[in-house]
Amino acid sequence: MAKRMIVTVLGLLVLIGLLGGIKGLQIRKMIAQGAQFVPPPETVTTTAAVSAQWESLLTAVGSLEAVQGIMVTAEMTGKVVQIPFEAGAKVKAGDLLVQQDTASESAQLRAAEAAAALAKINFERMAQLLPERVVSRSDYDNTDAQLKQALAQVDTIRATIEKKTIRAPFAGRLGIRLINLGQNLNAGDPIVTLQTLDPIYVNFQLPQQQLALVNKGFTIRVHNNTLGETPVEGRITAISPEVDSATRNVHLQATLSNQDERLRPGMFVNVTVVLPVEEKVLAIPATSILYAPYSNSVFIVEPRKDNPQGRAGQVVRQQFVELGEKRGDFVAVRSGLKEGEQVVSTGVFKLRNGQSVVIDNTLAPPFKLAPEPTES
Repeated sequence: MAKRMIVTVLGLLVLIGLLGGIKGLQIRKMIAQGAQFVPPPETVTTTAAVSAQWESLLTAVGSLEAVQGIMVTAEMTGKVVQIPFEAGAKVKAGDLLVQQDTASESAQLRAAEAAAALAKINFERMAQLLPERVVSRSDYDNTDAQLKQALAQVDTIRATIEKKTIRAPFAGRLGIRLINLGQNLNAGDPIVTLQTLDPIYVNFQLPQQQLALVNKGFTIRVHNNTLGETPVEGRITAISPEVDSATRNVHLQATLSNQDERLRPGMFVNVTVVLPVEEKVLAIPATSILYAPYSNSVFIVEPRKDNPQGRAGQVVRQQFVELGEKRGDFVAVRSGLKEGEQVVSTGVFKLRNGQSVVIDNTLAPPFKLAPEPTES
């Protein structure tokens, strides 16, 4: 019985050893096959790193201001009897905006004009009699003074009527009406805003370090969400002679054409100052960059150096780069890349160093320095 048990145990041990050897051979074979396995090539699009001349730009944030803009107010107390303007309308210089009640002043004017006419007649009579020594010199002087006082009174009443006849001091566009017919206005009460919108100013600031780079007459471009993708160009027309002691920034002002009046005072805008010199850069599409916390990189396409199993083709080499400014669909490369090198332009996130690739540029999207989306 014991002998049979021993034989059985030995048989099981032999069987286990046999099975273990077979499984070990299978595993080693699978490892060898895995080591020899080459993944299929990945289809990619490529583009060449090219030198380009980019404009040298300075950027800032600005706000728009009317060349002329005021709140039209009442100069004298009086009741509103006429409001001939429409809110938001364009007006010319001298157009009537508000007429206050001048009935009392008109009556006083007629009386003052009659008194002035009588004073003129008396003065002319005195002027004829004075050479004949019929009247004294003092009577003549008194008559002259009375005429001047009468004329001054006429001018005073006319000035009062003119102040109650409120007109546009310059051409522009009106805002929202703030008064009503029959309302009694006091001196200083607001009536309506008046703004000259074409041309228009943009005020912005630049750091003092950039002051030596700019000058009057330089081109600027203004853009924001209301303008879409097309910026509005203007010229720098004023540079403040002092630097802000708190921010160390210098204030600048540029003038823009605004015929369509899309720009309005108080709007926030992005300002780009175009410098007269251009910068030479090495540009590639921004989609070629594999962004990472430790460093950014690109994949350069190169011919396969080793040729295992007779396979020919191309592989990618990961190359770390230092990036510069971004413009449109492109980004400038400061170091790590040479002009003419072919880099993968799309799908870099799915590649690894040394991977085989197949180039198919029929799938490549168009890259533009100033892209304009078809839908906004």
